[in-house]
Amino acid sequence: MTSPVFRSFLIGVFLFLGAAPPVHAEWRGVGNVVADARQGNQIVFHNAQAKIVLTVLAADLVRVRMTRSGGPDYSWAVIKTDWPKVAAEFSGDKQTRLVRTSEIEVRVHLAPFSLAFYTAQGELISKDAREMAWEGNRVRCWKTMPPDEHYYGLGEKSGPLDKRGHSYVMWNTDPAGYDANTDPMYQTVPFFMALRQGKAYGIFFDNTYRSSFDFGAEAPDYYSFGADGGEMNYYFFYGPDPKKVLARYTELVGRAELPPLWSIGYIQGSARYYPESAFRFVAENFRHRHIPCDGIFFDTNHMDGNRIFTWEAKGFADPQRLISDLRRQGFRAIEIVDPAPKVDDNYWVYKEGAAGDHFLRKKDGTVYVGVIWPGESSFPDFTSEKVRAWWGEMMERDLKMGIAGVLTDMNEPTIDQVPLEKGWIPGPLDADIVFYDRGLKSPYAKNHNIYGMLMSAATRDGFLKFQPDERPFVITRATYAGGQRYAAQWTGDNMSTWEDLRTSLRVVMSMGVSGLPFSGSDVGGFVGYPTPELYTRWLQAGVFHPFFWTHTIDPVRPLDPWSFGVQYEDLNRRSIELRYRLLPYLCNAFYQETQTGLPIMRPLFLEFPEDLVAMDSTPAGQNNEFLFGEDLLVAPVVTEGETQRKVYFPKGAWIDFWTEKIYAGPKTITVDAPLDRIPMFARAGAIIPTRQVVEYVEQAPIDPLTFEIYPQDESSREYYEDDGISYAYRKGDYLRESLRVVDRKDGMTVKISSREGSYSPPPRSLIFKIHGQQSLPRDIKLGESGLPMVASPELLGKAQEGAAYDPEARIVWIKVRDQASPFAVTFER
Repeated sequence: MTSPVFRSFLIGVFLFLGAAPPVHAEWRGVGNVVADARQGNQIVFHNAQAKIVLTVLAADLVRVRMTRSGGPDYSWAVIKTDWPKVAAEFSGDKQTRLVRTSEIEVRVHLAPFSLAFYTAQGELISKDAREMAWEGNRVRCWKTMPPDEHYYGLGEKSGPLDKRGHSYVMWNTDPAGYDANTDPMYQTVPFFMALRQGKAYGIFFDNTYRSSFDFGAEAPDYYSFGADGGEMNYYFFYGPDPKKVLARYTELVGRAELPPLWSIGYIQGSARYYPESAFRFVAENFRHRHIPCDGIFFDTNHMDGNRIFTWEAKGFADPQRLISDLRRQGFRAIEIVDPAPKVDDNYWVYKEGAAGDHFLRKKDGTVYVGVIWPGESSFPDFTSEKVRAWWGEMMERDLKMGIAGVLTDMNEPTIDQVPLEKGWIPGPLDADIVFYDRGLKSPYAKNHNIYGMLMSAATRDGFLKFQPDERPFVITRATYAGGQRYAAQWTGDNMSTWEDLRTSLRVVMSMGVSGLPFSGSDVGGFVGYPTPELYTRWLQAGVFHPFFWTHTIDPVRPLDPWSFGVQYEDLNRRSIELRYRLLPYLCNAFYQETQTGLPIMRPLFLEFPEDLVAMDSTPAGQNNEFLFGEDLLVAPVVTEGETQRKVYFPKGAWIDFWTEKIYAGPKTITVDAPLDRIPMFARAGAIIPTRQVVEYVEQAPIDPLTFEIYPQDESSREYYEDDGISYAYRKGDYLRESLRVVDRKDGMTVKISSREGSYSPPPRSLIFKIHGQQSLPRDIKLGESGLPMVASPELLGKAQEGAAYDPEARIVWIKVRDQASPFAVTFER
């Protein structure tokens, strides 16, 4: 376990280097303004010191941009700028302007300038508490805060899900270990949604400078957001459904694309793996012990003196052969890449970067040099398209070796504030650096927060240049809003404590409702070493993280699923096997994300916005429960020694995944939680696709494809599948079909219809597992043909088609061959 002294030291370092406390200053409000004539769906307000542009982009989306005099209008986050024409009415008098759409009304007060947002029916959504204002280069906006309004989002934040009563800083930072009170952290996502009485709105403050959000820490009746420079540029989204807010936000900034299938399996990593034989040993143990795993991570130990895009010859005599051998065993190789090449005239990456003038310079024109792991290093200017293209070309060697994924690290960006021989105290680059920034030659303060996102974008582009038909896998530590377009994220250098396990759940959920759906934590903790129980419980929770891996920095003790003896190895194997069983369901959750922006791991308020308990994110509330996709409620055990836990069941019926027991919500109930399983429950009406367990995703195609059906009256779900690796789905090579279940008193129908796409999976069987059936069904038919009954589900596995009934579990099993055309299965009671 990590010592309290060490944690206190790290937190102290962070506080020393982190955000200064707010300084009360004289803010200069906008004042009175004049309104210009409407131009399309835009109206401009101005006076001697400000220009404010209000633009209607959609019936539920308005942009507000306040500048001193206009200036370049571009964004690294926003990708949708061409919106369909939307009907909007503009009217007003000497004191006001009104802008109406079918969903919202914006009321603009001219003297002094202020904004209020209402529904089309006249219900107040949100209004300014005072004028937007400047104080020097700083800019800020204040809005009223009703006592029952709650706030969610802001990306990677380790505190409570509900941000009310707290303040936060957006400045990408390596906190060198963190806890539930650490802020800022590695990523900047200045988007949040507010929820009140079941109705939601959202605000995206698109400003890349150091920014801050105060949700009542300063005063109980207003919240505020602002930045140390740049513009007051925000987008206002109205729901009222929070899922609609998130859908519109991710439409604006983009969504994560479908990942390669192998990347959502299980990944194993350790900073201690060295040399080549260590990697071979780990791979052989996974296969010998029959524990599923799809990837192995190469941390900095594989490099030559921490030089990126190199391999240390002594420990890795033939890296291409090693990677090839791992690939034959079913493992993809993922390597770490830091942003800065070592200053070394004999080092090919540095020489090319220097010759091409690809490195950041200071105001005096000299190349900036900072210290990270290899020592003195230079940092590419990723705001330059030319530099990003060069970076992508640097990846060619390792991609040709067979590297399948890249983890971009240290890209907040971070340097050591003291000589390396004296320790590691992380901090930002120097303030007098100048970035290209589309030719604007802008300051470091403007570009710091986007550095990690642009590095991951350049890395992804490198994959696509050399492997254009294959989905890249990039995962990054630092990013900005919209960074989900380029990379997955992980939650950085956590610690091996129960507190960190609890924190990981909140962080991943917070990221999910901020548009970052593909994230996960270092299972077991990166710093320190977990107890066997902590690792097993964390692994159980990690099954439901979109990105699922173990990673540790412990220099001596391995942290593998078998590290704690046979008993825990069996438990850990079963957890990872559960992940692989659920892969079809997980793939469909990722597909849904590409269409709607909904995250994989969902806080309860997203699905139950009117449920006050689901909104509660106090320590006694719903911080540790979530929905995995649409239909699985998961309640991990997050307290040492606990074999029972309280679970809050929202409205509806919920079926225990393990015992078939039914729970009716809304209600809090104590359930059993033995060490060998995680409490999880299927929503009544759920249709959950699963597969047989494999040791890696390409070991065997899905056969059978099993649908776990929890019937309730009528329900339907969409099923999606493709080849899991290429972009052929973009050209129509996918399978999308609709499953509909009708549960009647006298019988049931399961129908597959509405098939789309040209993808044809290999020949396989379908199994419908219909839960909650009290008696043996009769007259089971596939279309008009009867299906034979067999004595048990085990015997059904050997049959081509048929049905079986398990009276103890109360499950009906029906097996048929998959078909290209729609069909229905029926039975009577």
